[in-house]
Amino acid sequence: MNPYKQLLDLLPLPPLLSGTATVSHSDGSVTVELPGGGEVRVRGVAASGDRVLIKDGEVRGDAPDLPFVLVEE
Repeated sequence: MNPYKQLLDLLPLPPLLSGTATVSHSDGSVTVELPGGGEVRVRGVAASGDRVLIKDGEVRGDAPDLPFVLVEE
């Protein structure tokens, strides 16, 4: 088996996150506010207030408008 492929299999996949677009920038990026209060700037297009899905630093599509629930153990 390819050693590089084995190494990639050990690394975790980037998570799929949802958030609310707050600012659309002129360079083709968007600032997204995450449910925990953090902000991240990603590539893509979204209007302010849109719920979006982001993965790997890019807007992947619209997110459903569901309530946020934090489950702690």
